Amino acid sequence: MALVPLNLFVTHDGKSKRQHITCVYKCGDACSKPVPNRSDNEYFGDIVKTLSRRSMLQAGGVAVLAVGAGSVLAACSSDSQPAASPTSSSAAPAGPPPGMNFASVAPNSEDAVVVADGYQQAVVISWGDPVLPGAPAFDVTNQTGDAQRGQFGFNNDFAGLLPVPGSRNRFLLVTNFEYVTPQFMFSGYNPDAPTRDQFDVEIAAVGMGVVEVERTPEGLKPVMGRYNRRITADSPMTLTGPAAGSEFVKTVADPEGRTVAGTFANCAGGVTPWGTVLSGEENFQDYFGAAEGSPTPAPVQADRLDRYGVSLEPTELKWETFDPRFDLVATPNEPNRFGYVVELNPWDPNSTPVKHSAMGRLKHEGANIYVTDDGTVVAYTGDDERFDYMYKFVSSKKMRDPGPDKSNTAAMAHNMTILDEGTLYVARLSSDIPPSDIDGSGELPPSGSFSGTGTWLPLLRSGADGQAESLVDGITAQEVAVFTRMAADKAGATKMDRPEDFEANPKTGKVYVALTNNSKRGAPGEAGPDAANPRNDNKSGQVLEITDNHAGTDFTWDLLLVCGDPEAADTYYGGFDKSKVSPISCPDNLAFDSHGNLWISTDGNALDSNDGLFAVALDGPNRGEVKQFLTVPLGAETCGPVVTDDLVTVCVQHPGENDENSIDDPQSRWPEGGNGTARPSVVAVWKNNGQIGV
Repeated sequence: MALVPLNLFVTHDGKSKRQHITCVYKCGDACSKPVPNRSDNEYFGDIVKTLSRRSMLQAGGVAVLAVGAGSVLAACSSDSQPAASPTSSSAAPAGPPPGMNFASVAPNSEDAVVVADGYQQAVVISWGDPVLPGAPAFDVTNQTGDAQRGQFGFNNDFAGLLPVPGSRNRFLLVTNFEYVTPQFMFSGYNPDAPTRDQFDVEIAAVGMGVVEVERTPEGLKPVMGRYNRRITADSPMTLTGPAAGSEFVKTVADPEGRTVAGTFANCAGGVTPWGTVLSGEENFQDYFGAAEGSPTPAPVQADRLDRYGVSLEPTELKWETFDPRFDLVATPNEPNRFGYVVELNPWDPNSTPVKHSAMGRLKHEGANIYVTDDGTVVAYTGDDERFDYMYKFVSSKKMRDPGPDKSNTAAMAHNMTILDEGTLYVARLSSDIPPSDIDGSGELPPSGSFSGTGTWLPLLRSGADGQAESLVDGITAQEVAVFTRMAADKAGATKMDRPEDFEANPKTGKVYVALTNNSKRGAPGEAGPDAANPRNDNKSGQVLEITDNHAGTDFTWDLLLVCGDPEAADTYYGGFDKSKVSPISCPDNLAFDSHGNLWISTDGNALDSNDGLFAVALDGPNRGEVKQFLTVPLGAETCGPVVTDDLVTVCVQHPGENDENSIDDPQSRWPEGGNGTARPSVVAVWKNNGQIGV
C-alpha cells in the first residue's frame, strides 16, 4: 500500500469538504499559506466612508435603483421578511419554471452519480481511454508517457460541447485536464522519490483534449474522429499581446519570448461565438520550485513571486528535478509564461494554441464571452484566489462570421486576434451601506439589501502587434500584462471571496460570478466583510449578479445567493422560500439553459453531502429557487457543466480523492465498480423522448 505523506493529514483550512490532498495538488495548498494579496488598496470598509447616501443613481445615462431597493440577502429569523426583488414578483410560485420541472435530488454521500428521477446517465469517456489512433487501452499497471499522449487526460475540469456542422448527432467534446494526483494514479507511489516514468505520464496527463463524440440511445460515445487531439504540458503555444517578446518571458530555450512549451493547471473555460475554446491557466504556481537553500531572489523578483504564490522550495510533484524549465533558479522567467487565457481552435488539429497576454496574467478560473448589439466582444474572467479580483476585457475589434462549418480561414484567423486588441479592466465595487451595518454575520442590514454599484478600472490598452499602453501610473504595459495582480492592486480593485466562473446570461445579458468561499474573510490582518462579501469565515460562498454596461465602465450589482444551510440566518436564496430549496455550498462553475435558468456546479460542499449540479431560477416568482439535479461520487468535484435542451454533461473530477486513501487503498472505485480504478470521467444525462426539466 502506498501511504499518503504525513503532511497531508491536517485539517483543511477552507472548512469545505475538499480533502487536503486535493488542495495540495490542485492549488498548492493555498488555504494553509499566507494570502498573496498583501496590498493596502481600499475595500468596502474604506470606500463607503467616502460615499454620500442617495436615493437614485445615474449610471451611463440609465437610471438605476438605489442601494436598498434591489433583491436582498435576508436573515432567516422568524420575524424577518425579505424585500421583493425588482426582477421578481411577490406572488406565490405557480409551479416549477420551464427547464426546472424535475424532482430535486436529496443530499447524499453515495459513491455514484445520482440523477433526478426519470433521467438516464452514462459515462462518456474516462481517464486513459484512447482518443488518438494507435493509443493503447487503459492499463493502470502499465502507464507510459507515450501512451498517455494518445489517451484522455487526468482530472478533467472544463468541458465544451460543440456541434459538428452538418451532423445532427456529432459533437466535439473539448476538455481541460487540470492537475494530477500521483497517489491516485500510480500504485506504490513514493512522493519523496517520484520516477522519470511517472513524470513523463504526468506531463502528458494535463493540458487539453479534443474528442469527437456521437449521440446514441445509450448516451454520448467517443469516436476516433479527424478532430481528435491531445495538448500537453509541452505542446507548443504562441504567446501574443504585450507580454510577448518582453524581458519577463524570455528564456534560454525561447530567447524571443514568443513560443511557450505547454499549458497546465487549466481550470474552467468558455466557448467563443466564433467556435474556439478558451481555457484558463489557474494554479500554475504549483509546478515551479527550487532546491532547499536556493539563493534568495532580489526584492523586486521576490515580491512578484510572492504575489502569485510561487516559492523557492521543492514542489510536491518535483517536476523541477526532471526538467530545468520548472527550476526557478535555472529558469526564473518560466512561471511568467503561465497564468494566461489559452485559445484553441478545435476545428484545426494542426493549429497552434494562443496565450493572450492582453487579457492579463493571473489565476484565471476561465474566460467567457458576451457580444454586444454593435458587435463589441467582452470577455469576463475571475482570479480564483482569496481576496483577488474580477476582470473584463473589451475588444476593439469585431467578430467576423467564420461560416457554419468554420471553413472561412481568413475569418477564423481574424477572430483568433480579437482578444489581443482592446482594454483590460478590473472591478471596484461600492455600496452606500455604512460599515457599521455589516458585522460579518451575513444578516440583512437595516438598509434592506446587500447591493450597490461598481466601476471598471482600466489597466491596459493593447493594440496590434503587441503595442500597448499602461493605464496604471508607474507601471509599464509589459509589467501590467505579466504582473497584472500588482497593477490591479495599485488601481484599487475590490478584494473578493475567490471569484471563479464568471458568465453572462445569453438571454438577459446579466452577468453572474461564482464566489466559492473565503475562510480568511475577517481574520486578523485581512479584509473584513463588505456588502458583496458579507460573512466572516465564509465557508459556503455566494453568487453575485451584475447588470453591466458591457462595453462601458459602470455596473450595478446585488447578491442572488448567499449559499449554505437554508435554515441558517446568514443564507439567502434570492428571496425564495428557503424551506423549499436544495441546500447549495461552494459554487464553482456556471452554465445557462435555453430558458435562461442558471446552473451551478459545486466544489467542496461544506454541508453534509457530495458535490452536485443545481438549477436556479433567475426571474419571476421563482427567483432564487434552487433545485439539485445530480450529485457526484465520494471525494469528487462537479465541473464543467453543459446544459442543452435534451442533454446535460458534467465532468467528475478526482473521484475517491481522500487523505486516508490512495490507489492501493481506494475510497471509491467509480465508475468501473468491482475491483476497478477510480477514474475522472465525463458523464452524460438525458431524458428519454423529452427535454431537460420540461
